[in-house]
Amino acid sequence: MALITERPPVLLAVFAHPDDETFRCGGLLALLAGRGVQVNVLTATRGEAGSCGEPQLCNAEELAEMRERELQCACDVLGIEPPIFLDYSDGKLGEVDEEEAAARIKAVTRELRPQVLLTWPADGLSGHPDHQAVSRWTSRVFEEMANEVEAPIALYHLAVPRSVANALGLTELHAIADKEISLTVDVMPVWKQKQDAICCHRTQTSGSPILAASEEKQRIFFGEEHFRRACAREGNDFLFA
Repeated sequence: MALITERPPVLLAVFAHPDDETFRCGGLLALLAGRGVQVNVLTATRGEAGSCGEPQLCNAEELAEMRERELQCACDVLGIEPPIFLDYSDGKLGEVDEEEAAARIKAVTRELRPQVLLTWPADGLSGHPDHQAVSRWTSRVFEEMANEVEAPIALYHLAVPRSVANALGLTELHAIADKEISLTVDVMPVWKQKQDAICCHRTQTSGSPILAASEEKQRIFFGEEHFRRACAREGNDFLFA
């Protein structure tokens, strides 16, 4: 991944919940931060509709605050900027006015001036409605900023190649053909960093089947991260060589 740009490289990752940033792309974020990229995470909710952990680590009223702390912990471990929250209701992003949400993401994008946006694919990878909503909003921002001087150059989606899904029996994920993967990142150099960031999300780790799998399977799923370059325009996209 070349990092030669006309201005400092910046990546803005737009997700729905705390932990989205770590499980599928924490390694990339840590690697980029280690190479001098300013990495920001914009999170639409505080994850208050999620699990309180097993055994329970908090009550439902405390979960939003706890998950905020967990996300801040993960960002610190990954070496990226403190998180930005939109404070929408977890589980209800499909009800949010899309124009309003896109405008708020656009305001953050204009402030940070990222060359690269990263988010969920249109299908949310797992079909999660919140993931799908965030994907729509971010795609809209990329399209609507097309004529701006410092518009993002590329939009990337998280992805799981079909070969990985088949090897692990991940039938619930919307995997894509291996040939559609634009970027595969070996994150083993930051393996411990990523694992430590996952551990920050203590309330959510018990709900992840892959964390209960063998170390071999975890390394297949977490040791490489995959992305599809969904949209791009002329310019220097530091992720794409």
